[in-house]
Amino acid sequence: MDQAAEQPRKCPGLNCENDASTLQCPKCKDMGVESFFCSQECFKRSWGEHKQLHKSTNPLRNFVPPKVVSKVDPETGTFNPYPTFPFTGPLRPLYPLSPRREVPKHIPHPVWAADGNPRYSFAKRNHIDILDEKAQNAMRKSCKLAREVLDTVGAAVKPGVTTDQLDEICHNACVERNSYPSPLNYNNFPKSICTSVNEVICHGIPDQRPLKDGDIVNLDVSLWFEGYHADLNETYYVGEKARSNPDIVRLVETTRQCLDLAIAQAKPGVAFKDFGNIIEKHAKSQNLGVVKTYCGHGINILFHCAPNVPHYAKNKAVGRLAPGMTFTIEPMINATPSSRDKTWPDDWTSVTVDGAPSAQFEHTLLVTETGVEVLTARKEDSPGGPIPMPNSDKKDEKADDAATTNGTT
Repeated sequence: MDQAAEQPRKCPGLNCENDASTLQCPKCKDMGVESFFCSQECFKRSWGEHKQLHKSTNPLRNFVPPKVVSKVDPETGTFNPYPTFPFTGPLRPLYPLSPRREVPKHIPHPVWAADGNPRYSFAKRNHIDILDEKAQNAMRKSCKLAREVLDTVGAAVKPGVTTDQLDEICHNACVERNSYPSPLNYNNFPKSICTSVNEVICHGIPDQRPLKDGDIVNLDVSLWFEGYHADLNETYYVGEKARSNPDIVRLVETTRQCLDLAIAQAKPGVAFKDFGNIIEKHAKSQNLGVVKTYCGHGINILFHCAPNVPHYAKNKAVGRLAPGMTFTIEPMINATPSSRDKTWPDDWTSVTVDGAPSAQFEHTLLVTETGVEVLTARKEDSPGGPIPMPNSDKKDEKADDAATTNGTT
């Protein structure tokens, strides 16, 4: 018998040090990959990260059944690549995707640039790094550049601009800063930025669809500079229709507040699981839903690593904040109380199951001795930013008129 087979298997679950049981991931089993977890609970908790491994190892992930024929627009040459897919909302992908954009050879490339495989070991991903002063300064540099890139892309958001054009702007802005756009070919993601429009929760692939007045779009920028990753995102209003829609503004501004409230409570000793309680309480106060499938994460020399930072209440995330840790908080909030999601056949685009809009905001944080430093903080001239609820002045005027009529002051 192979000697290695007699050694106990380690559970690959996030932040898990247990031996694995006979519980195997069914997807990995179908693909002929060994992946055994210690418990069903651990498997569910780790699913958001674990399923990314399927993308780089599944040879059929880009297979399109030959009987599916997409109708091509004769004027533009564009088409929906999944015409028979039961989409949950009105948004449709608009292909073809533009050719993969290249990063000049003089800029260092991460390991996945060549074949899409991050080659992360679970053992290393489960360890929460404490960065020394040199590494902290390196993170500050990469995050400063990432903020510049996001602001550059955010300034270009307007009706008529395609998400592919936004990807080009992001890609060029990264290259101009001698940085590699971290998403590019990460587990085979085809673009340099994630653009998530309307009902897309996260991981939207930039394509040929022009943004429309009334849309919202989340821009998720990540870059790799001198060995360290930075990660941030914001949701932007597209046109005046979006800014004047009370339901959209309530969703976007509540999501922004969820992140701000969580950051305000971050300091050494706070448990990572506590952020979910703060976020869900505020989201529920506005009758909104918190996505449970995806979470915040550690980030430094690895794009994604420990700790795991869920955004929903009563989660079981492991660990507490300590000075020198760097991680993200990135709540994804749905316009209805539902927390459920569905993935398009591209294996990336995550959407709400009811087609309702979704918003997200993200910062990369460094834990200090007394609190946290927001490494990706907005600048005074950053585009976007919070707005008041529309028609608030008219409501105040009506309230004043009613008070006058009733003889009150």
